[in-house]
Amino acid sequence: MSARSLSVSLKPNTLMRCKARSLVFENKSGSSLQVIPGLSPPLRVAVVGNHLPRQCGIATFTTDLCDAIAVEYGAAGIFVVAINDQQVRYRYSPRVRFEITESDLSSYQAAADFLNSSNVDLVCLQHEYGIFGGKRGSHVLRLLQRLKMPVVTTLHTVLREPDIDQLVVLQEIAARSDRLIVMSEHSSQFLQDVFRVPGEKIDRIPHGIPDLPFVEPDLYKDSFSAKGKTVLLTFGLLSPNKGFESVIQALPRILSRHNNVVYMIAGATHPHVRLREGDRYRLQLQALAKELGVEENVVFHNRFVSPQEMASLVGLADIYVTPYRYEAQAVSGTLAYALGAGKAIISTPYWHAAELLDDGRGALVPFENPAAIADTVIGLLDNNVARQAMRKRAYIYARRMVWDRVAQSYMRTFVRACANRMQPARVAFPSQAAAESNATSRLSARAGLLT
Repeated sequence: MSARSLSVSLKPNTLMRCKARSLVFENKSGSSLQVIPGLSPPLRVAVVGNHLPRQCGIATFTTDLCDAIAVEYGAAGIFVVAINDQQVRYRYSPRVRFEITESDLSSYQAAADFLNSSNVDLVCLQHEYGIFGGKRGSHVLRLLQRLKMPVVTTLHTVLREPDIDQLVVLQEIAARSDRLIVMSEHSSQFLQDVFRVPGEKIDRIPHGIPDLPFVEPDLYKDSFSAKGKTVLLTFGLLSPNKGFESVIQALPRILSRHNNVVYMIAGATHPHVRLREGDRYRLQLQALAKELGVEENVVFHNRFVSPQEMASLVGLADIYVTPYRYEAQAVSGTLAYALGAGKAIISTPYWHAAELLDDGRGALVPFENPAAIADTVIGLLDNNVARQAMRKRAYIYARRMVWDRVAQSYMRTFVRACANRMQPARVAFPSQAAAESNATSRLSARAGLLT
């Protein structure tokens, strides 16, 4: 029975346990299988990744995903193993049951032992190269090598041109995962073409978003002293690859046509950037705004934005801008959020934006091109009908991305992974036996990734 022939029906508060003795199937229309809810104890899922209050996009995603699964299926079936960076300890919620120190290889082994003894049915790993220790994040392989239950891995970055260590690490993760989740078609294609992962092992599930109302920006502007202003907004952690300077450079031309425009940059400097160079990038942006005579029109909302504050911040935007500098951005949670709020969006054509903003759901401009940003902003502000039409297309499209639907899609993948593990002739990539026998030697040959 192939993975694609498994039809899963899950309803809230009816998680399935993946043990062979308790997962019940019913024949439906030929080879289709239907999971019958309500006949077994709840499935226990452990999510491994960053978690709030750690300040990063993966932490926000993991927290939101767990919240959504808890709402749909009950909080008792989900907990987190959190990754701590730079020896930092966080005041986590009770959901976090175990903590891994990023740079300590032994803590990955300890986490695996904890999970193996915790009656966990499935582990959902959130993968980004930079959040795990070792060369190209290779420490996470020690965790995966010791886990005894099915693993579903969400890949937040899939590179088109990985270096040899990035290639080997992700291929080992793919081999030791029962299923892989990506958030874009680009990522799925790169996994198949570059990393040689079979397409039938990959599920594409969009980045989740809250179910926000479609409202006019003026409703939120009083709270941010922006009444009477036209607001361009970018939010997210600050780092030099974000390209915010392109919007600041576009402002003089925009203001010559619409003199009430302000550009709000919301978010703290990324913690890793702040460790290396402090707030240098923000200071450079402030100096640029002053040099161009637009410092009164650039507003810095200098703090990490909580999920509760995000709704109001995104709500006040007349136009949302993501001016990222490089194409290789597989996922942007902030872009997904803005799309879900029904914002008019201008973006550079990085991979995720090119997909999400297709069919008139946003406007794409060339990388590092302030003139194109200015022209597009002016065009949208001059044409309210076109701007409103763009907003509505974005909002309607994004309904498929709201968190309740995403949680249901994740649960279908979890059940499929468990069901596949039960098959007598289970085959992984390239094969589970081959992966396990060759993992150590391959990693040693690639500059000792696990040492």
